[in-house]
Amino acid sequence: MSSTASRRLVRPAALLTAAVLAAAVVGCGSSDDTSTAAPGPSATPAAAASSEAAGVLGVRDPWVKAADDGMTAAFATLVNDGTTDVTLTGASTEVSPMEVHEMAMRDGKMVMQAKEGGVVIKAGGEHKLEPGGDHLMLMNLATPVKAGDELTITLTFADGRTQSFTAVAKPFTGAQESYAPGHGEPMPHTSPSPAS
Repeated sequence: MSSTASRRLVRPAALLTAAVLAAAVVGCGSSDDTSTAAPGPSATPAAAASSEAAGVLGVRDPWVKAADDGMTAAFATLVNDGTTDVTLTGASTEVSPMEVHEMAMRDGKMVMQAKEGGVVIKAGGEHKLEPGGDHLMLMNLATPVKAGDELTITLTFADGRTQSFTAVAKPFTGAQESYAPGHGEPMPHTSPSPAS
């Protein structure tokens, strides 16, 4: 075979090899490069999960009043960054049944009672659950809630959605609410004792 014939065979072989290598490089680049690729099916659940993780409301500074038995209460600031009002209708935790409660005047006395219709957190607003005001009542504790304990509380909303958050238990003697047994009846609110 002449050297000219040999060169003619080498060129097509070299071009074919170069074309195969170029295709392989382009193929690898497209499977590894996600910066310009359209999101695949796996991106949708991740986006949904991050949306769900954000929750219905923002929950700031959640805490529970430590108690050995009977009843106690949970508090937080609920923040609605949405464009529609949200109504909190209930709550639950593993250590007791719960109710949304308020403090209200009845026969000249401040009493604690279930809040009819729940708590409305206005669009773009916030609502404080605090001692002496609206709060989440833990009824008939199954176990003591000691300072430092972390409780998972699940909120239920009027539209059926739920949201969980963790609240830490703290000792508190501030507003002196009487979280005493008496489920279903208004409970008296006692004023703080004057300092001696």
